[in-house]
Amino acid sequence: MTKIIAELCQNHNGDRNILDEMVSAAAENGADYAKIQSMHSTELTHRERFDNGLIEGGKVKVIKRPYKDEYERLKKLDLELEDHSLFLSLCKKYNILPCTTIFSLSKIKMISDLKFETVKVASFDCASHRLIEEITKFDFKHIIVSTGATYNREIKETASILRESKKKFTLLHCISIYPTPLEEGHLERINYLKNFSNSVGLSDHSNPEINDNILSAMAITYKIDFIEKHFTILDKNKSKDGPVSVNPSQLRELSNLTKFSKNQLMNYIKDKKTNYKILKGMANRDLSDLELLNRDYYQGRFASKNNKNKIVFNWDKESEF
Repeated sequence: MTKIIAELCQNHNGDRNILDEMVSAAAENGADYAKIQSMHSTELTHRERFDNGLIEGGKVKVIKRPYKDEYERLKKLDLELEDHSLFLSLCKKYNILPCTTIFSLSKIKMISDLKFETVKVASFDCASHRLIEEITKFDFKHIIVSTGATYNREIKETASILRESKKKFTLLHCISIYPTPLEEGHLERINYLKNFSNSVGLSDHSNPEINDNILSAMAITYKIDFIEKHFTILDKNKSKDGPVSVNPSQLRELSNLTKFSKNQLMNYIKDKKTNYKILKGMANRDLSDLELLNRDYYQGRFASKNNKNKIVFNWDKESEF
């Protein structure tokens, strides 16, 4: 049966009480895993070209995301060591499995020391082979990797690293557009990923207010192991990730869908989307302009500092700090 990962992301707004309620609600409404994000504002890199962005000929060439504004936003959302410990205790209390996404080399040991068994690599680090290699050196039992905005050759190399490590791993199909239009779903990519792993899934960024759980329901018909979906208990306009997040009732519906037969799933899909075949898309496709823009910004967004006071990125690149 397909398992559900409730991605708490930044929907806790840095509030421990909200985090507590989120873990409880995720467990109560059928999620198998609750997941946080192990990122820290101090590791945000300042890349000047994103301060102003770039538009040429009426077309966006570089996303505008000023460092100062993003740093101030993220600073309020930081989860410290004690917050990670609290999260683990909450997962134990509410009987749900814990997971976190590792965004920088410096966080790997901390997460390992806390005894997380399952960790995730975000789409924009699927090609960060140095990060993935370092993660495989630690005692994690399961590594999940999203593959959004990543080229086939990069996915192939990532899968090779994971296979050689003998670690259990899962590849998630993902479209790195927030929210993802249904016509950009390209669920046939799931079959492509099955060439590299016997465990695959979907990280679904579609808007549940517009599209219900249609994309996830169709993905389940591909006999996948995992669905990751952003989750919130707040009004959808109260956090940055709200528009792509399911609320408790929508999570409950998704949980119920994992128990449906294929015929029941298709009836659910056809009832909501008559031209449902657009969800399949193509197994091989070019990355869209928006995905490339997101890739450009998010790759290199976080970096660590080593003991020589150098910035260390998730790939084989270092620069003086």
